[in-house]
Amino acid sequence: MPNKIIKDGAVTDDNWQVLDAQATEVPEGAVIVPLSLWNGQKDTLAQRGQLGVWLNSDESPQLIADSLDNFDVVAINFPAFADGRGFTYGRELRQQHNYQGEVRAIGEFIRDQLYFLNRCGFNAFALDGVDLDKALDSFADFSDAYQAAIDQPEPLFKRR
Repeated sequence: MPNKIIKDGAVTDDNWQVLDAQATEVPEGAVIVPLSLWNGQKDTLAQRGQLGVWLNSDESPQLIADSLDNFDVVAINFPAFADGRGFTYGRELRQQHNYQGEVRAIGEFIRDQLYFLNRCGFNAFALDGVDLDKALDSFADFSDAYQAAIDQPEPLFKRR
């Protein structure tokens, strides 16, 4: 039975395997590899389909900017819910690098952050131990936002 994630505002099957940070072998199928594995096997991995990469909170998307066309998914690992660097990385992927693929949050983020992660450009969320159907309610925590973001490029004062 496949895992479930929230993607594009709905609960869906997750057919992607996220490889461990120490992985050296890449199995068949849809895989999300750590940056270190991508860097070590870039020539081989670039030839396959269904490939994603994941970045730790201390690994900027700038490190993969020239390789983004190779990835269907870029996942950002949140080592702790209080580590906010991933929010910046989501926005950087969408605005500075114009990345159109899936931007996925993995790791130790919490349901209360879904609304804000979505505003920063994340469209997929791998939450553990949470009722995903109930977590969908988090996207409606606020009816509107003052600031401009990925999901609403104009600030409220310009929309009024």
